[in-house]
Amino acid sequence: MRNIKLIIEYDGSNYLGWQRQPQGLTIQEVLENALEKITKEKTVVIGSGRTDSGVHALAQVANFKTQSAITTTRLQKAVNSFIPKDIVIKSAEDVALNFHAQFDAKSKVYTYKILNRHYHSALERQRAWLIPDNLNLVQMQNASELLRGEHDFRGFALSRLGAKTTVRKVLNVSLQERAGSVLEFEIESTGFLKGMVRLIVGTLVHVGKEKITPDDFGKVIQSGVKTHFVRSAPPCGLYLKEVKY
Repeated sequence: MRNIKLIIEYDGSNYLGWQRQPQGLTIQEVLENALEKITKEKTVVIGSGRTDSGVHALAQVANFKTQSAITTTRLQKAVNSFIPKDIVIKSAEDVALNFHAQFDAKSKVYTYKILNRHYHSALERQRAWLIPDNLNLVQMQNASELLRGEHDFRGFALSRLGAKTTVRKVLNVSLQERAGSVLEFEIESTGFLKGMVRLIVGTLVHVGKEKITPDDFGKVIQSGVKTHFVRSAPPCGLYLKEVKY
């Protein structure tokens, strides 16, 4: 028996997220179907975590077990030839049998892209959130710094289902202006609740529009109460950037 680790990049625009579902196509289903054709085995691909419908990944990590003798180089090429072009296996390698993509993860890094200008992008329309309003970047940065450390993030959760606790530890956070009128929010945490990053970004945009203050943002973290101004950003701008082990 072998355990193979995959690094996967995908544009999630055409998929109902990572996890296999009965009502629509998912990344997991596409990969499992391709691997079954190659290995001739029933295959379960374990991802580091679930990305929601429309969310992208620069480096999703997954693993699966197989008795196939195919080399990892041939496997990578074969899978990439079977799957749609909006999903790519960036690397494949043999790892220890006890490696688990989800349970062994120490932290994850997500990036969210905001296109802050008055006209949309033909190329990035499904890969960034268009905000035509003026945004106060300094106020957004001040608010985002309040996320650092260990907090109860239940005020920034779409659902608590399956979560033993809503406490998470944010290790790093940044909000930077990039070329092309792009604001890039990045957050690293030991774990994320469902919808957590999108709710944080949506609320930071309210800070940027000066509808609420950084103090208002901080009160959601302190109280854990999802107030009326906590809003979710669309999935198109969200990317799973890195999983650390």
